[in-house]
Amino acid sequence: MPATIEEATEVDLDLGAAFVRLIPQLSSSSPAPDVDQLAEIIATPGTTVFMARADDGTLIGSLTLVTFRIPTGLRAIIEDVVVDEAARGQGAAKALTKAALAKAESLGIKTVDLTSRPSREAANQLYQSLGFELRETNVYRFSFGA
Repeated sequence: MPATIEEATEVDLDLGAAFVRLIPQLSSSSPAPDVDQLAEIIATPGTTVFMARADDGTLIGSLTLVTFRIPTGLRAIIEDVVVDEAARGQGAAKALTKAALAKAESLGIKTVDLTSRPSREAANQLYQSLGFELRETNVYRFSFGA
């Protein structure tokens, strides 16, 4: 059965522990946010943190939807999608992404962007199966202190 998806509205020990477990599976260079940082993220207007919960109540995945207005319209970006290694391939990422798309559409947003490394083959296949199209663009990153 696919995971149950919920929007995180407050930080508790369960949410904090989930991020401590999940973030290292997403990034080896970024530490997990502490409870104060999580609370700040959740309280930030235009930021929605979706959590996937398994049947046994365990938080097994997360996705952050960021929405904002720029001169050319409302925009949305999906960031930091991660599903626990033990729960991958069972539909949690698909359910998280569909929840984010539904939220963006309900806000009147016309397009949602995301990035995914080419090496994440399963993730890229999932996004394409949901209707995301590869854009011809360059993504640049500037790093402070590099």
